[in-house]
Amino acid sequence: MTEDSTMTRVQVRVWDLPTRLFHWALVLCVLGSVLSAKIGGNAMIWHARLGYAVLALLGFRLAWGLVGGRWSRFASFLYSPAALLRYLRGQPREGDHFDVGHNPLGAFSVLAMLAWLGLQVGSGLIADDEIAFSGPLVAWVSSEVSLPWTHYHKSYGQWGLFLLLGLHLLAIAFYRWRRQDLIGPMLSGDKQLSAAVPASADSWGTRVFALTLLLACAAGVYLLVTPAPPV
Repeated sequence: MTEDSTMTRVQVRVWDLPTRLFHWALVLCVLGSVLSAKIGGNAMIWHARLGYAVLALLGFRLAWGLVGGRWSRFASFLYSPAALLRYLRGQPREGDHFDVGHNPLGAFSVLAMLAWLGLQVGSGLIADDEIAFSGPLVAWVSSEVSLPWTHYHKSYGQWGLFLLLGLHLLAIAFYRWRRQDLIGPMLSGDKQLSAAVPASADSWGTRVFALTLLLACAAGVYLLVTPAPPV
């Protein structure tokens, strides 16, 4: 974004509270899910529960990407190929706002992470290790479907997730080296920006609405993974 260096800069709310809580809750759930899988045994119960929590959070993020704060909406970071090229060349146009929410590379990282987590959780729902663990939806698919997805969940899906997480951490370190703090705004919600940059809505009304969406997503996941009682 081309700005006059003398332009007034103020604290602008970029990340609303629901987005920030989603982010850190997802970090904790993914970390707990990975650790519980490595421990195995009775910890697999928590692996499943945390997987359900990740699924509910993903559902919430998809909904919040449509109706959430301005910079949390997908419309704010679904960039065109031309915008990506402008970012890579360091030639942004006025109004591109690459420095506000997710820049084009960050947006790609976010979308890739959400999609990969969705695939990882989905494969876990139909996984069956034929020893001690089976997903809640395994009865709905054949073994010819379940076994390859079980292998994917424990191998390619897991390693792909580690790769994306590693790239995410490297990006944070890189931008920190470039004197761009990505963690601070995800904690406070605010960035020092031009006063002309519109802020994300973050009132108590939007927060209550976000909580309602999250509870609806959690209820949907509960109904999905809970077996129907026998007739």
